[in-house]
Amino acid sequence: MSPADTPPMRVRNRPLLLTGVMAAMIMQTLDTTIANVALPHMSASLSATRDTITWVLTSYVLASAVVLPLAGWLVDRVGIRRLMLGSVTLFTIASMLCGAAQSLDQMVAFRVLQGLAGAFLAPLAQTVILDTSTMAERPRMMSIYTQGVMLGPISGPIIGGYLTDNFNWRWVFYVNLPVGIGCLALLLLYLPDTPRRERRIDLFGWLLVAAAVSAMQLVLDRGEDRDWFASGEIVIEAIVAASCLWMAVVHLSTAKAPLFPTAMFADRNFSIGLVFIGLIGLVMMSVMALLPGLLQQIYGYSPFQSGMLLAPRGVGMLISITLFGRWMTRVDPRALLALGLGLMSLSLWLMAHWSIDMPRLPIVISGLIQGVGLSFSFMPVNLISFATLSPQFRTDASGLSNLLRNLGSSVGIAAASVLLSRNVQLNHAEIGTHVTSALLPFAGDMNSAFAPISGAVLGVVDAMVNQQAAMIAYLDDFLVMSLGCIAAIPLLLLVKPGARPTGQSAASAAAEGAH
Repeated sequence: MSPADTPPMRVRNRPLLLTGVMAAMIMQTLDTTIANVALPHMSASLSATRDTITWVLTSYVLASAVVLPLAGWLVDRVGIRRLMLGSVTLFTIASMLCGAAQSLDQMVAFRVLQGLAGAFLAPLAQTVILDTSTMAERPRMMSIYTQGVMLGPISGPIIGGYLTDNFNWRWVFYVNLPVGIGCLALLLLYLPDTPRRERRIDLFGWLLVAAAVSAMQLVLDRGEDRDWFASGEIVIEAIVAASCLWMAVVHLSTAKAPLFPTAMFADRNFSIGLVFIGLIGLVMMSVMALLPGLLQQIYGYSPFQSGMLLAPRGVGMLISITLFGRWMTRVDPRALLALGLGLMSLSLWLMAHWSIDMPRLPIVISGLIQGVGLSFSFMPVNLISFATLSPQFRTDASGLSNLLRNLGSSVGIAAASVLLSRNVQLNHAEIGTHVTSALLPFAGDMNSAFAPISGAVLGVVDAMVNQQAAMIAYLDDFLVMSLGCIAAIPLLLLVKPGARPTGQSAASAAAEGAH
């Protein structure tokens, strides 16, 4: 048999092995969205505020972003089998701890542990699928993998809403236990070990990147509560973030064996692609963090209903990804990315014009449009980033692109939460100035005579003002993100046209874009 007909990794039972690795990957992607619809219930149970509860999402994404650059080094040092078994085991344990958390601090700590373990599952699953397939099989296998990746965003809100409505929000984490045990059994039986080799790691560079990312996230998440730079804590964290970022840039530019090879940044398409990758991650995760609160607190939908209303976004992604391969080799990726950003901007602009008294149809339509826009953004941006990049840099470039996507997601969640909280306060003060005694059903000087009634009426009026203020704040967030998507399109003029991939490379790029 020729090398092209022989897969690099020989296994005893490929269907069962691929079932195990796909289930592990779906379990990880599921947890990026399954907790969203349960956030309002978590907030009440854990005594958290609307802006602090987003740490449940942020901590998970941030932890994954911090450890992703270590994936290649860990695979070389411990092998795929040990790393994947350890990741699935730790992820399952962390999920159980999240379900048992009694305070926000505990929940955040366990979500960090969950993010650290889950960061490697999607890249490892893709590696196993590629290594157990022949060259001819890889396009079909990558198509299946891509659709599996999409299963998480589609089913996450629905499963999370159903479990929260019918059982308890804690079951959105407990549901990982049977899946994790099944994955472990299949991996133990069928995943072979891979050769290990010594490889040096730029530990100092990694520590600088991790410190810069973590400190920046603390500034974004705690700035609102601490009055920003009026707080000594925020000033210190900002100084640490800026200092570590500067030191990281200098170190990575001058070190003999840096964490990321500096030569790959000379590829203009790759460098610009990183900007788009961060932007897509920012928009996608910030919208997913905002919508459950809007649907449940403003519109009054149950968690399950909210999950069903979020599902069209995933359906739009899945449908367009299934059809996308037909166009891959015939359309310039720059045009497809411009179309994707335009559709995302259109959906967010439609969302910025929602009203409190509105049927479900506009929510479904905007979700479908946004899902199509996301799929037309994910894959072209990877084609642009990797089309002209030297093959020797692809592994490190893949790790960095995933890091930027997760970092953009983390920053987006924090920034959207901060903007929402600040605008609610400003809008409440602005609307409150227009509420006068003339609007009340009793005269202002009769408050003492009708104290119980007037107090109740004032409470109702304040609740209505709060609702209107929050609604306007949500719409402002959507409008800002819509303008950001449109503003990024001119950057495509800086992208050089590259070769359009076909066959295996097209499918691999599609899969890379999916996760």
